[in-house]
Amino acid sequence: MKLSRVLSALILGGVCTFTATSVLAQDIKQRIVRFGYGLNEQSNQGRAVKVFADEVAKLSGGRMQVRGIGAAALGSDVQMQQALIGGAQEMMVGSTATLVGIVKEMGLWDTPFLFFNADEADAILDGPIGKKVMDKLEEKGLVGLVYWENGFRNLTNSQRRIDRLEDLNGIKLRVMQNNTYLDAFRTLGANAVPMPFSELFVALETKAVDGQENPFNTILSSKFYEVQKFLTVSGHVYSPWIVLVSKKYWDGLSNAEKDVLRKAAVASRDFERKDTRAEAAKALEELRAKGMDIRFLPIAEKERMRNMLTKVNANIASQVGMDLWNETQAALEKIRVPSAKK
Repeated sequence: MKLSRVLSALILGGVCTFTATSVLAQDIKQRIVRFGYGLNEQSNQGRAVKVFADEVAKLSGGRMQVRGIGAAALGSDVQMQQALIGGAQEMMVGSTATLVGIVKEMGLWDTPFLFFNADEADAILDGPIGKKVMDKLEEKGLVGLVYWENGFRNLTNSQRRIDRLEDLNGIKLRVMQNNTYLDAFRTLGANAVPMPFSELFVALETKAVDGQENPFNTILSSKFYEVQKFLTVSGHVYSPWIVLVSKKYWDGLSNAEKDVLRKAAVASRDFERKDTRAEAAKALEELRAKGMDIRFLPIAEKERMRNMLTKVNANIASQVGMDLWNETQAALEKIRVPSAKK
């Protein structure tokens, strides 16, 4: 009797395993997912895309294969967004700043000096506020999975040191194709020029523009040190990236396939942030070794900039909606109160 029960259990277990495997095979099809990104394969973006691809392959039993396509080979962020909306491309990662024309609430992340540190950014982006903003994308043909970190943005130029607010006057500065960035830097005295990232290096090399603003990692991986002498550590904006899926493509996936992409995206986010932060300090020292003249913007000058940008911030609040703005400020205040007591 005991033996027969054991045999029955083994047979039943085998049937269950077979059934589960069959369901998995049925629910997850053989798929090639094209994942576009702007930086090169050796960048923090490229490394995180590889982690995502490996995780998708593992979770899908090799049935879903992610093909990472970097160096803006599929176009600028804006071009890739349109390709996703039209269903011509499956996935991408890019700046939230270039999505503002599609979802106005994305403009919240462009607020100058919104976050004081990375912990604040993580708490807001991964919490209810970040999800609320991300969910707005679906009605526009995009599905947001997770936010990655681009980092705090800093200024570089080929003309002079920027130690004071006045030093920005007349600097022809490339900014993203985003009205908040244009308004902010024009308010601060720079000659702000909107331009896709894919065109930036050549523009700097030919002196079509004097400077740009990006995190240390991007400045290093894009070799801007070859065409830029001066770097000012300003930390003026915390810049997130967002992993996107075409909604047309997403709607054709099974629940199991969606689950694979979601889980892989979270794994890639956790890797990417850790990798990016570890690289940032190292990147700054490498940029110094490459010959860049590095200056830290004094706190007093940051305060002067903040004060000048009050009107810009008010416009952002009006654009994204006062409810969302006030909810974000209240959430940040909650985070900061315990920190202040330490």
